[in-house]
Amino acid sequence: MAILSQRAYARHRGVVLSAVQKAIGTGRISTQPDGQIDSEKADAEWEQNTIRHAPPIVQRGQEEDDVPVFGASQYTKARAVREHYQARLAKIEYEERTEKLVSKDEVQVAAFNRFRQFRDQLLNIPERVAALLAAENEAAKVHEILTAEIRKALNEFADRNS
Repeated sequence: MAILSQRAYARHRGVVLSAVQKAIGTGRISTQPDGQIDSEKADAEWEQNTIRHAPPIVQRGQEEDDVPVFGASQYTKARAVREHYQARLAKIEYEERTEKLVSKDEVQVAAFNRFRQFRDQLLNIPERVAALLAAENEAAKVHEILTAEIRKALNEFADRNS
């Protein structure tokens, strides 16, 4: 049973003096009449009367940054989260300016236009080959003409998009 001053007890616990003073003030630990602290008794009281927050549990679909924060590190954690998102936004802005990123709307419009051209090209095949097909008597030759026209449309589409 070591009798310690408040400062010595703070060093013993590995906390700051104000934490010990707060624990005394809130009644979590008791002191002797002269203000000294019985370290064994105070350690037991500290453990018994201190509420420990369990580490937050990250649920499925929840990002780690969305987990509620408890205790003194709340400001530090919030600031780190803020800095993290600011860095991500800065990266996105940089990539937009260097044209590594384009907007979703631009991509959708470009894709729509390309596929519309492809559709029109396929729908024009009957117009282009109807007379040729009507003149043919052999099914194999008809098949060959249709296959060639479809392959041509597919290759043109692939060449335009590469």
